[in-house]
Amino acid sequence: MRTLPQVLRYAVLVALAAVFIVPLLWMLITSLKSYPDAQRIPPTVLPDPLSTHGYQQIFSAGSANPVLRWFLNSMVAATLHAALVLVTASMAAYALARLRFRGRSVAFAVIVGTLFVPPATLIVPSFLIADELNWLDTLLVVVVPGAASAFGVFFLRQFFLSLPRELEEAAVLDGANQWQVFVRVVLPLSRPALATLAVLSFLTNWNDFLWPVFVLFSPDRLTLPSGLGLLQGAYNTDFPVIMAGAMLASVPALILFVLAQRHIITGVSRSGLKG
Repeated sequence: MRTLPQVLRYAVLVALAAVFIVPLLWMLITSLKSYPDAQRIPPTVLPDPLSTHGYQQIFSAGSANPVLRWFLNSMVAATLHAALVLVTASMAAYALARLRFRGRSVAFAVIVGTLFVPPATLIVPSFLIADELNWLDTLLVVVVPGAASAFGVFFLRQFFLSLPRELEEAAVLDGANQWQVFVRVVLPLSRPALATLAVLSFLTNWNDFLWPVFVLFSPDRLTLPSGLGLLQGAYNTDFPVIMAGAMLASVPALILFVLAQRHIITGVSRSGLKG
């Protein structure tokens, strides 16, 4: 017999699961509707008739909106951005967690303080810098800015502090220098945290809408979130096409989370063990 607290706990979990799953199901159902069916009021629950109109428009070679090109641009940009975040954040976090140097605490406080700066306030100076570097309307402009992640430094530093120093000291006794200790001892032990940060960085770049709208101008260089905004017309909206594009955008995020969820749980739980 299940006790009342257990029943209530499972009921809350089911309700929370429904909050996340129902919008995805509705998005999938709408993407399989015909245009007239999607416009009905009140809306129908199931497609009547079942239609692949939305997906045909997206995957059509002659489409005015190159959704597959946008998808590829987003994949490349998000992957490169996540890789850059791992490189910069891991080295900075290790220095702040293990190396002794003057001003370390101040440097860490300044880095954490930048987390409280609203990202929208950085759009204009970032745009001007990108213009000076001739990065506008290229994938570099959505890859490099933001690669020096303050959250990534904070997150990995907390994880590095939870690692036992004895392993690093043993490597030093065996003749390893500081770089070898970092690459061969610390990074392999930090796979859960690195996987977590990679997923979060990938999704942050993948879902970014505002910055690409400002810095990407050519239709074939847009990323998927900014490109999907073009699918909405001024006077009417083809909801099946938009929902088909949204389904395409959600697939990598869902696959990435399913593959990395074990590392994400481990990384998040261990990163808060030590301050």
